[in-house]
Amino acid sequence: MKFYKHLYIGDTVSNPAKIKRRLRLHAGVTSYVIALCNGPDQLEIFHGGYLKQKYYRYHPPVIIGIASDHEEAVGIVLQITQECLDATGGCNLKAYLRQKCKTNKRGV
Repeated sequence: MKFYKHLYIGDTVSNPAKIKRRLRLHAGVTSYVIALCNGPDQLEIFHGGYLKQKYYRYHPPVIIGIASDHEEAVGIVLQITQECLDATGGCNLKAYLRQKCKTNKRGV
C-alpha cells in the first residue's frame, strides 16, 4: 500500500495510524479512502473494504486521503481541488499533488 507523503485526513478520523496499518495489512476498514486514479480520471473515492480484494494486493493504489464517511471524502476532494485552483489556476489534481510533493522535498 502506498500513501501520499502529505496525507489528507478527515476531521472525524479518530486514529489515522491504525487505519493506515489496517489498510497495509488488507484488513477490514470501515473508512473511505481517496486515491489517485490509474486511468485518465483524477481521483477516486471508495470504501476501504474494497482494498481487501486480491486485485489490490498486486495493484496497490496511491492513497491521498482518509475519511470516515463518503461526505467527508467528497469534502476532502473539494479541499484538494480548491488548493489546486488557488495554486495553479487549473484543476489538474494529479500534477498538482506530484508538484506539491516535489516542492516540499526541496524544503521550499
